[in-house]
Amino acid sequence: NAGAVFIRWGRKDCPENNTELVYSGFAGGSWPNHKGAAAEFVCLPRDPDLTTKFTSSVAFMYGSEYDVPTTDFGHANGDDLPCSVCRSTVQSSVLMIPGKSSCYHGWSMQYHGDLVAGHYASPAATQYICLDEHPETLTAGHRNDNGKWFYPVKAVCGSLACPPYHNGRYLTCVVCTK
Repeated sequence: NAGAVFIRWGRKDCPENNTELVYSGFAGGSWPNHKGAAAEFVCLPRDPDLTTKFTSSVAFMYGSEYDVPTTDFGHANGDDLPCSVCRSTVQSSVLMIPGKSSCYHGWSMQYHGDLVAGHYASPAATQYICLDEHPETLTAGHRNDNGKWFYPVKAVCGSLACPPYHNGRYLTCVVCTK
């Protein structure tokens, strides 16, 4: 009954290492060009409970896409992202470590992949998240409608220590539990 909860970005399932699926859903978030938009990525459930009690429309939720001109993630520009909310059945703490592809001693790896965030030139803020090494797409989610974007993150030397980092190299990430 430990219960560490984490989101596996880019996958519809949970790792097969003492985890259970809470729900599988759609990656979503704000529009990248809205200046006052929410920063975080969210994992929306496939069975929402919606309401009609409001009349204003000043905040919005969009789906997420791989928005790269090449197939960096193995998918085309405009392919939509799945996500899964997972719960560890044996661990109580969860940690995403940027720049690592393995966990530190005493921690168990749930998954590893690529550090991603929104586009640096978009007015809307985003967060750094860990996209699974083998990302999937949503069925019928191949039209390029934009939405919350995922881009690989590069190191920039200067205030970031180089070495150990290297200018222009992409960062990995790992999600660990303990």
